[in-house]
Amino acid sequence: MKPSERLYQKAETIWHASFEHPFVQEIGQGTLDERKFRYFMVQDYLYLLDYAKLFAFGVTKADDEATMRQFANLLDGTMNTEMDLHRQYAAKFGITTDELAEAEQAPTTTAYTRYMLHASHNGGLGELMASLVPCAWGYHEIGKRLVEKYPDAVNHPLYGEWVKMYAGEEFAELADWAVNLMDRVMTGKPEADMKRYEEIFLTTSQYELMFWEAAYHQEDWPRFS
Repeated sequence: MKPSERLYQKAETIWHASFEHPFVQEIGQGTLDERKFRYFMVQDYLYLLDYAKLFAFGVTKADDEATMRQFANLLDGTMNTEMDLHRQYAAKFGITTDELAEAEQAPTTTAYTRYMLHASHNGGLGELMASLVPCAWGYHEIGKRLVEKYPDAVNHPLYGEWVKMYAGEEFAELADWAVNLMDRVMTGKPEADMKRYEEIFLTTSQYELMFWEAAYHQEDWPRFS
């Protein structure tokens, strides 16, 4: 059994809960409250800024030039292309660049990103891949399943572009690359290492589920007068 197959089996119930979460299902149905998706877009933007740092860690932790180059390309693409596309898409919901720049991470966003950065900074390439794969792989699975269950989702005037992006070939290639690299890095590792990777993979998968929950309820920090 490949490491990715083992980790997926362990996290399958969590991933299923993510797909069945009302936020995700209502995107597919086209019924999601626009205010909830607007909240998600802001938090996702802030999340991506920290997620990109994982690619920078990847450059330093990679054990060959080709992998270093791929991580460098992902960092460049995220910061110089994807973030701009995110800002353009956010504008459809009335989210200005100033609002994105001034926004603060919600509690779940902070907990999730800090966990990934801590695990990746203090571990090796295996810990890094266990941290970042649930997002890359999980989003593609969600996009793919939404298209299968709700074929018209790609035509929604607000959410269709989001569904098409994550169900699309380009994101599938990223997910495949990440999963394949994770398998290469983890194959043959001692069971103690695999247990550590498993813990990180399960935790970040849980944070993915919590991210949908936070967006659905528009989570915020307690405010005191």
